Amino acid sequence: MTDDTAVLSPSAAGSKQPAAEGGSRRGQVWRSRRYRWDLRWSPYAFVAPFFLFFAAFGLFPLLYTGWAALHQVELTDPDSMTWVGLKNFTRLWQDEFFWNALRNTVTIGLLSTVPQLAIALGLAHLLNYRLRGSTFFRVAVLTPYATSVAAATLVFVLLFGRDYGMINWALSAVGFGAVDWQNGTFASQLAISTIVVWRWTGYNALIYLAAMQAVPGELYESAALDGASRLQQFLHVTVPSLRPTIFFTCVVSTIGATQLFGEPLLFNGGSGATGGSDHQFQTLGLYLYEQGWVNLHLGRASAIAWAMFLILLLIAGAARLLRGREDSL
Repeated sequence: MTDDTAVLSPSAAGSKQPAAEGGSRRGQVWRSRRYRWDLRWSPYAFVAPFFLFFAAFGLFPLLYTGWAALHQVELTDPDSMTWVGLKNFTRLWQDEFFWNALRNTVTIGLLSTVPQLAIALGLAHLLNYRLRGSTFFRVAVLTPYATSVAAATLVFVLLFGRDYGMINWALSAVGFGAVDWQNGTFASQLAISTIVVWRWTGYNALIYLAAMQAVPGELYESAALDGASRLQQFLHVTVPSLRPTIFFTCVVSTIGATQLFGEPLLFNGGSGATGGSDHQFQTLGLYLYEQGWVNLHLGRASAIAWAMFLILLLIAGAARLLRGREDSL
């Protein structure tokens, strides 16, 4: 009886073993190479969508706006451009409406940023304690931020109404006269600043709260052992620990104030982008909109946009310089 199973000779088995080992070695080399490629290039693949969208919707509009700022171009015929060089920028230097808008932007920015951050710091300090329903209060302070700009501004327009507004009713109840909030220069700027403070205070309060919760508890215990009151702990422990966060919110709030647009536009009612009857609360954002989409001068509007961009660069540079000096102390 014969065996049908083939028996490999030692020489044949030896010839197949190196081939198997060679294939396994090549697989290991390929897997190692693929792992190195994944380790090196996968982070770029993950961040690539952001840069693609930024190039399409951020970088290209910025560069095109800079190119349009060097031309005379109208919204009625955007394909027809006439080279004027820096004429649109030199025109801004002599434009009283531009300087008026810049002054209004600075004034409204100061009236909104300083109280906003001060109130936010106080709210964060209160929310940092163990309160009943603390989650509810934290959500409540963020509610204005989630509210539509249009809805919030329209409500404040009713509150600041000259004849039937609740603010003037409260002022008359304590013996003051009615204030024309929309036509007065400082009054209108204060009213718009109030809208900004209402919307952004809770947002900054939560940022401060997150930073406060990162402060080591040992610092408060040491201050309490030294006899420091809660106010002294807040001034000498909390505020110095929050200095980088306060600096960050100051810069971000300043940038936001420079780009202020929705609140003054809607506060003006149906009068458009003039910023009041005497341009008393016209900001840089409103002036840009007026030049580009009301007067149809896209070249001048592009120059205003780049002027705002340069102002923001100056603010960022000054903030970086101040931060560097503070770190060196």
